[in-house]
Amino acid sequence: MDLLYFAWVREAVGTGHERIDLPDGIGTIAALLDWLAARDPRHAAAFADRTRLRAAIDQRFVALDAPLDDAREVAIFPPVTGG
Repeated sequence: MDLLYFAWVREAVGTGHERIDLPDGIGTIAALLDWLAARDPRHAAAFADRTRLRAAIDQRFVALDAPLDDAREVAIFPPVTGG
């Protein structure tokens, strides 16, 4: 699975992209964020306040409790504002 990070999330994690093999038992974006946070302090800091995060699966906005199913790409980013 490809993970994409944008804006300050990218800065906090230290990369804009990583490729992972999704472990068994990780079924939602929230569970994915928990797993990533547990393996690295930079991810832990970036994902500490979930109210500041939004997500997309295969380029479609979803809630953080959305199931991953057969997702090929997950993007994590701060809330988007228009202007």
